[in-house]
Amino acid sequence: MPALSDLDVFRRSRADVCVGLIGSGIQASLTPAMHMQEGRAHGLDYEYRLIDTDMLGLSASALPTLLSAAEESGFAGLNITYPLKQEVLGFLTDLSDDARALSAVNTVVFDGGRRVGYNTDWWGFATAFRQSFTNVRREIVVLLGAGGAGAAVAYALLTSGVRELRIVEADSSKGLALAATLVDRFPSARVTGGWESAAALRDADGLVNATPVGMAKLPGLPLAAELITPNLWLIDIIYFPLETELLRTARNRGCRSMNGGGMAVFQAVKAFELFSGRTASPDRMQACFTELAQAARDK
Repeated sequence: MPALSDLDVFRRSRADVCVGLIGSGIQASLTPAMHMQEGRAHGLDYEYRLIDTDMLGLSASALPTLLSAAEESGFAGLNITYPLKQEVLGFLTDLSDDARALSAVNTVVFDGGRRVGYNTDWWGFATAFRQSFTNVRREIVVLLGAGGAGAAVAYALLTSGVRELRIVEADSSKGLALAATLVDRFPSARVTGGWESAAALRDADGLVNATPVGMAKLPGLPLAAELITPNLWLIDIIYFPLETELLRTARNRGCRSMNGGGMAVFQAVKAFELFSGRTASPDRMQACFTELAQAARDK
């Protein structure tokens, strides 16, 4: 394989703003188009490049080299997605308060030799949740997944008034660690890890999937189908595909549900602002996302 600096994705750009996305299996991402269209609306020559570790045949161990290659190529910053939102922490110089609290980063800004990590995921989820699920009961909510995305969703749920959050995570130590961190931030809420799905859902109001199960590259259900009952509201933060098997099952069983599109749009709004210094239009970015998602469904 050639040196990373020789790859086309790291060619030096003459654009006003050049950014990228690092992650695994990200070819279907709609984020580049949202950013570039919004950049054009501001009169910017705006490039957004995909740095797909699967396509490059790389593992997570290549992350520091990828960060350096992007920085040296003049990128303004990078979005970080599955499975690197926590892995990236060790290669940054500064963290925003939110990123530090969550121990997860989805946006890195290169700033005069500094690498500053931010988390726009939690704001993206909270905004979408507030708009779409205004009047749902939120006494007890179950969260599947305690990785980088799960941490952001947990933070957003508790910020949005969830009184009890139960974390289900295959690696129970991760779930317990996240719960301990959140208890310190939200002392009036009850946050616990170490749950099994069936026990956690027995008297729950809502369920959020923040695992990668259901993504195009990891199809399937993140829990047994019989646990999805009509009394639950359900959110899957995955957005490619926009309709996962979990959402189809929930809809067929009469659950109120929401896909990951809103979170994807609103986190991109904040990331665009961090990269460009311009105020983004959520309505314009939502319209772009909707058009692209419809085109993808029609293929």
